[in-house]
Amino acid sequence: MLTRIDHVGIACHDLDAKVAFYETTFGLTVAHRETNEEQGVHEAMLLVAPGSYVQLLQPTRPDSPVGKFLARNGEGVHHIGYGVDDVEAALAALGAKGVPLVDERPRHGSMGASIAFLHPRGVGGVLTELVQSLP
Repeated sequence: MLTRIDHVGIACHDLDAKVAFYETTFGLTVAHRETNEEQGVHEAMLLVAPGSYVQLLQPTRPDSPVGKFLARNGEGVHHIGYGVDDVEAALAALGAKGVPLVDERPRHGSMGASIAFLHPRGVGGVLTELVQSLP
């Protein structure tokens, strides 16, 4: 079902500063930036290898999921995103296996991907994102 590690999502207070850190420290480059109002984040996708990214997330408001995470935990790993060929089929199969879903159906994600989240209580305490990239 899982085809690759798509990205590691990292919550941060200052997106520009964190992007600069990853560029100068690790030599990564920004592949994409956007603001996702629905999820309440400014984000940058930094390319690690073809199809693999570090996703930096800065909340646009304190009551967003990433804003709440930062208030509770500080900066750090927020979630892991895994590639899937069909996010709807993956959700159906995982739901049938009793994995608790955050999303009952896919929503818009970075770079036009179709995404859905699995609840951490069903995945060993890790917020898990399923990512179906554009063809």
